[in-house]
Amino acid sequence: MPFSANLGFLWADLSLPDAIRAAKKAGFDAVECHWPYETPVADIAAALQETGLPMLGLNTIRGDTAAGENGLSALPGREVEARAAIDQAIDYANAIGGQNIHVMAGFAQGSEADATFIDNLTYACAQAAPHGLTILIEPLNTYDAPGYHLQTTHKARQIIDAVAAPNLKLMFDCYHLQIMQGDLTRLLADCLPITGHIQFASVPDRGAPDQGEVNYSHIFRHIRALGWEVPLGAEYKPSGPTEATLEWLSDPTFTE
Repeated sequence: MPFSANLGFLWADLSLPDAIRAAKKAGFDAVECHWPYETPVADIAAALQETGLPMLGLNTIRGDTAAGENGLSALPGREVEARAAIDQAIDYANAIGGQNIHVMAGFAQGSEADATFIDNLTYACAQAAPHGLTILIEPLNTYDAPGYHLQTTHKARQIIDAVAAPNLKLMFDCYHLQIMQGDLTRLLADCLPITGHIQFASVPDRGAPDQGEVNYSHIFRHIRALGWEVPLGAEYKPSGPTEATLEWLSDPTFTE
């Protein structure tokens, strides 16, 4: 099973180019990130070329983080900012050879927010399509992100159906969805046709996958049996130095 290092959490103490190099040294097959925009694209592109690792994805910006914002695309009245963030992400992804863009919805509820999110995603998909980019939407759990617009795969499917763009997919984060819905084995099978990327972390502490209430040795075997071949995103928070949390990466229980 191939794995991608999410550099929003792993090696967060390093510069992003050095984190890419650390991921390669540790044995990861790909990398992904959260918000790389303060790092010059040339530095990221050079590190990716040096290591040969693909960049699977990045996020649109959150907005005013000092005010607690966590995305813009479902916020009525913020369409100009939301679409600027989408354009920024597409430009950056193109410059580094990225594959997916997670368009962050933000904290908003109600029918107006639904319509705003659908309109902005329609824009994102149209802008991304000529570049071969996939747009992702991700349900977040109500403990870590109370009030986030998207919380379940049921609503994600409704949004994907409403936009009806072939390059709009679900980001299936096992951590968030175990908390919100559980029954990951059946949920993965049900959602795989609309899924563009899969991430994981232990529950409830969002640590490495060799602890907590989810049996990831089973989950990874199940994902492989479903025919999934894209690297799975290790988006967990290390309990110490990242290297000290990577025993699972060489454990055949998880990797074969």
